[in-house]
Amino acid sequence: MTDAPPLKPLLIERDEDPDAPTPATAPPVPDPDGPEVMVRLPPPPGSALNRAALWVFGALFSFVLSVAAWDFVTSLLTRDSLLGTVALVLVGLAVLMALALALRELAGFARMARIDTLRLRAVGAASTANVKEARSVVAGLDSLYSGRPELAPARARLTARGAELFDADGLLSLAEAELMAPLDQSARREVEAAARQVATVTALVPLALADVATALYANLRMIRRIAAIYGGRAGTLGSLRLMRGVFTHLAATGALAVGDDMIHSVAGGGILSRISRRFGEGVVNGALTARIGVAAMDVCRPLPFRALPRPKTTNLVSRGLAGLFAETRES
Repeated sequence: MTDAPPLKPLLIERDEDPDAPTPATAPPVPDPDGPEVMVRLPPPPGSALNRAALWVFGALFSFVLSVAAWDFVTSLLTRDSLLGTVALVLVGLAVLMALALALRELAGFARMARIDTLRLRAVGAASTANVKEARSVVAGLDSLYSGRPELAPARARLTARGAELFDADGLLSLAEAELMAPLDQSARREVEAAARQVATVTALVPLALADVATALYANLRMIRRIAAIYGGRAGTLGSLRLMRGVFTHLAATGALAVGDDMIHSVAGGGILSRISRRFGEGVVNGALTARIGVAAMDVCRPLPFRALPRPKTTNLVSRGLAGLFAETRES
């Protein structure tokens, strides 16, 4: 029995075609479903049943309260005319105060809606290069800040230089540079102060939930002050709506902001936590407060950030903590 010869690979010779496709030059495989596009779905519409229930319960509560007040006043009038008169005056004053508060809330909502409309119109004018719409937006900004004496020189420069510009982007950039720059500085100081307060309380106060309560109070006050800086004077209900808008904005952009900007502050807090755990937590909480402040600036600003850079969380926290150390050295 003889051994079989070893197997050899079979080679097939073919003519080289210089035009033949190769893996490097082959076209990509077509996707039958098309490219994947990420879209932002609109929020679901509100339920008609919920709105009807809210209206019915509100009307019932108002009716019961009115009948109770009427019975209270009439019973006092029958018992003692003087006490009844005092009760009638107090109820009338309470009704007037309620109407005044309602009007203030409505005015706050209208002012915030005006700012939102200006921002949307500015975005549309810049995207379509509509000079007429850009001039209308600039006129709306001038009217919005007509009662602010500290912005009078900026408004005068905007009016003088704006007449020489004939492109939408130039007009909006000039308006942002003249009107938004000083307001941005004031808003940055509010954010730095809030971040410094939250970081200080977290680092120095060992009480449970003290940092949480301080952060909630500081963030709410910061958001209201930022809104007032940009022209939106919000009441109680307006502040709740404003906070909802800020956190909605954070939900839409928070992941990108954490990965791009806040990572430095969080990393700094992690390093400092090796020296002092409370101080590291204070830096992280201050960074979160600064991030909320930047989102509030985005929501409350009547013009989007285009010509001017958006504030960075790391810079705000650094300046806030630097102010804290400066105050400590001075004291």
